[in-house]
Formats: sequence, C-alpha cells, structure tokens
Amino acid sequence: MPLVKVNVKWNGTDYELEADTDDSVELLKTQLYTMTSVQPDRQKLLFKGKTLTENTDLNTLNIKEGSKFMMMGTIGELPKEPENKTLFIEDMSDKQLAETLKLPSGLRNLGNTCYMNSTLQCLRVMPELQESLNSFTSGSSAAAAANNLTTSLRDLYRNMSQTTEGATPLNFLQILRNVFPQFAQRNATGFMQQDAEECWSQIVSSLKQANIPIPNQDSSLSSEGETTSGSFIDRYMTGEFTSTLKCEEASEEEATIVKENFTKLNCHISKTINYMQNGVLEDLDEQIEKNSPTLGRTAIYNKTSRISRLPSYLTVQFVRFFWKADRNVKAKILRKVKFPMELDATDFCTDELKNKILPLKNRLRELEKERESAKNKAKLAIDNDDQGLADSKNDETTYAEELKKLIDPDLNKDIGANVSGLYDLCAVLTHIGRSAESGHYMGWVRKDNSDDWIQYDDDKVKIVSQEDIQKLDGGGDWHMAYILLYRSKKIA
Repeated sequence: MPLVKVNVKWNGTDYELEADTDDSVELLKTQLYTMTSVQPDRQKLLFKGKTLTENTDLNTLNIKEGSKFMMMGTIGELPKEPENKTLFIEDMSDKQLAETLKLPSGLRNLGNTCYMNSTLQCLRVMPELQESLNSFTSGSSAAAAANNLTTSLRDLYRNMSQTTEGATPLNFLQILRNVFPQFAQRNATGFMQQDAEECWSQIVSSLKQANIPIPNQDSSLSSEGETTSGSFIDRYMTGEFTSTLKCEEASEEEATIVKENFTKLNCHISKTINYMQNGVLEDLDEQIEKNSPTLGRTAIYNKTSRISRLPSYLTVQFVRFFWKADRNVKAKILRKVKFPMELDATDFCTDELKNKILPLKNRLRELEKERESAKNKAKLAIDNDDQGLADSKNDETTYAEELKKLIDPDLNKDIGANVSGLYDLCAVLTHIGRSAESGHYMGWVRKDNSDDWIQYDDDKVKIVSQEDIQKLDGGGDWHMAYILLYRSKKIA
C-alpha cells in the first residue's frame, strides 16, 4: 500500500503520521483527530494552498515522503457533567415521551474514549447482565477494585435506562483508569486511544471477579434443586474447551486431554480466510511447544480444541491487529471476512456436545420453516377474520412445548448454557483506521430482536438496517467488525 510519512502543522506544532494515498480524506482526518482531539468536522486541511474536501483523491496530489500539510480547527470543549438536572422518564410530558423514546441513550466522548463507549453499548445488549447488575451488592474487600468498577457500571446503566439524553460516563471512566492504568496513558495532546478488545476483556474480568449473581436464580441452587456455582460471567458468557495434545515428535506418547474455560473465540485471519467460521476453526487447531516426558525435552505438540460447553452469549474477536516489528507499530489486517447473522456453532463442538444439541437444532430448523409458512397463512386469514391469529398463537404454544421436550436433560440443568448450538448476532463493535492506537470505534446493537439495528457513534445514535450491518465485514476504508456478540437463539 502507498504509505508515506507526512507532517501536519496545527496550532504551532508539527505532527508526523503515516498516510495512505488510497484512503479517503475522511480517514486522514480521523487519524488527526486521534492525535489532536480536533473533531473531523471542525478540521480544515490544506495541501500546497489547496483545501481538501471529502471528494479529494489523495493519489492526485503527488504526496511524497515528508510532504507538509496545514490544518486549521479548534478543539471542542470537553464534555462536562451536566449542570442542569437530567430529565427522567417520570418527569416527561406525553409529548416529550413521544419525541424522545425513539432512540436509547448514547455516551459522550471524553477525549478518545470511543473504545470504551462502544464496548459499554455492546455489553448493554444483554438484559440478563443488567438484571444481574441491579441485584449486585459489594462483596469481598479482596475484590474492592472490581466491586467499584461493577457498581459504577450498574449505576451508569441505570441512568442510561432512565433517560434518552447522551450520558456522561465520567465516573466509570475515572474508576476504569484507576483500576487499569493503561487506559490513562497520555501523549503530548491528551489521553491516548486504546484497544476496545482490551477494554472489553478487562470489564468482563472485573465482573467475574466481583461475582455478580445469576439472574432470577438462587446463588446456590439450580432450577432442579441441585447445587450450582458461578456468577453471571461464569454461566452466561463462559464456555469450555476440551483439548487434545498429541506430541508430533513422539508418536508413542499417549495423548493428553485438558479442559479450559474461555470467554471469547478468536477468528484467525489469513490469506485463505473468507468466512468467520473458517477463521475460528483454524484457530482451534494449533501447534504449541511444551515439555515431553517421553523425550525429556521441549517438543512440538498438535493441540486440537473443541467446545464442550456453549454459553448463552458467545463473543468472537476478529484478530485484526498485529505488531509490525520493522516499523515498531501495531498494524491492522483489512481483509474482508464475512460473518453470519445466524451462527451454527455445531462444527466447533466436541462429538459429545454435538449429540446433545443435534435433535433440538434439527427440529428447530424444521419448525422455523413451518413458522414462516404459518405466518403467511395467518396473514391471509387475518384479512378475513381473526381465526388465523388464534391458530398462529396455538401453533406457537405447540411448538414451544415440543421444543422443550427435545432439550437434553444435562443441558437443561446447566444454567446459562446454549442448548441448541444456534445463535443470533446481537451486537458488533467496529473499528476504522490502521492501528489500535488511532482510528475510531463504534457499537452496533440489534433493536428488540428485529431486523433494525442501532448505531452508537458516541452520543450520536441512529437506526440502521440489517444490510448496513452486513457491510461491516472489512476490505475497505469504512468501519469493520472487530468484536461480535452472539445470543442463543430463542427456543420459545
């Protein structure tokens, strides 16, 4: 790619950055925003006396190594805690409710905090998480830091649920930076951009350490009256790998079976990967080095992992960032990798788990076709009378009863487990730019199990279509999927 180092002068300071002449002016302005905190729409960028517009083709400017640009523009005032009282739902008039309840609350950017805002919006899509947080009370003093972060998240989500105005996550941000100092890194222009995946992982880890309760469940008993353990994160977001390790250099050495927990799957991206499922499978088969008791030295082992427990919420990370040693920078893989709106995770599973989920999965597929046919018939019947609607409701009740009988008994007792192997995409966290230390993050969340989605660009919130989500697969200079969150397909 035609990368060149250029200098941009703004406010008496020279900024050096790598520009790609195949990219758009918008992306160049996004890079400058991460360095100067001047919003792209407030920037006026000049090269050789010519003002660059969004339609300017950088390849026509004859940009060379060391070329100088000039930028004009001022930093907007950093958002402060609102001086006026927040308008809550119970204080609104009917007219205000009608006007404001169309869109949920966004989060104000407090200076390169889009990585945190997008993470919080994607995690908020889980109603069970919010229910668990509302039941949370601080526990062990040994987990004081995690408890403080969890309490702040609970309060922030409550506030966001009570107002549709843009929320200011100042308290949560301050606690996040106190608990994890890497998010408080600064450069000459202010707080630095951070990696959203690292933020996601640290928040999930803190929620696990704080031991937030399982929603609508006694902390010690399952629905069957049997003892269970774990928190919301353990039950709803944590899966289990069963891995086989076989020594490649000593065929006579007996294979070792190990079990490991995970909170996300990695989608490996190589030149041959075009679909997310293939990237996940490639990452599940790897080679590692470990001590061989047979050879008495370090040897190469083939490690084959398959899932032996599927959680209700499955997180998938596209491994797009890598360290470029020759340039000493964190670079990004821009390759287009398609992801499904509906994920069948059966191929990722052990044979034992496959046998448990297949009867329900196969029947669920059949019933989906029957449901679609029934809906069409009901619609025609409704045009004449209400009998079609009643028949449709009766069919749904019959479907639900049949499906419940097909749930494997062991999986039925496993609170928070996926019982069918099928998932629906419910949130996407995207990134635009060429490294984790720059660019911009946004969150995209499915709206009420419909085909409509909500785009969260900090405090700018709008409705988008499912077609817009499918365009986030990469390969261009627009936002591309970085973290995906899948929800267990609804059975009844």
